[in-house]
Amino acid sequence: MGDSASSSSSSSSSVHRSLGGGSVADLLLWRNRTGAVILLVSSTAFWFLFERAGYNLLSFVSNVLLLLVAILFLWAKSATLLNRPLPPVPNMEIPEEFAIKAADDIRALINHVLSIASDITIARNPIRLLQVSFVLWAISYVGTLINSLTLVYIVVLLSLSVPVVYENYQEHIDDKLSSTSEVIRNISRKIPMPVSKEKKYQ
Repeated sequence: MGDSASSSSSSSSSVHRSLGGGSVADLLLWRNRTGAVILLVSSTAFWFLFERAGYNLLSFVSNVLLLLVAILFLWAKSATLLNRPLPPVPNMEIPEEFAIKAADDIRALINHVLSIASDITIARNPIRLLQVSFVLWAISYVGTLINSLTLVYIVVLLSLSVPVVYENYQEHIDDKLSSTSEVIRNISRKIPMPVSKEKKYQ
């Protein structure tokens, strides 16, 4: 009984660790329920507004900002006339730590992309070339089928559902995946491989 509880807790911690172990992992695994609900509701509202209702993103953002500026201006004007406190506008500055961390993350991503390009062009790795070509072809094919906003919404839904389902049913999913890979391995062993015929020189 204790072994199963400890194994389940270690598996959940390994899933949390594989997702980065920070606030993003807490969000994707629904440990931060408020943030996950806000992300789900806001992404659903955005998808409905721009995909189903036909709103334009630029006009929507400008109208929201215009309404916000008008509300803040009228609030501040009425506060000075009625001797009320000014609107609680937060300090709108990007912290230096956040900017440094974002720059480090972007630099790591760019370096990873450049290493893949170097592996293809300089090292002439055909396997990496096939992988990149397949991924780019899949993205292009999916882009012809659905809208980019719908694709982003599907990615958000999958990000909020797949990790938590895998964390809860990790043992069953691992068993199914291992049995499936064993079946594929057995089938691949039965496929006859072409035998290279050596040329005989006299």
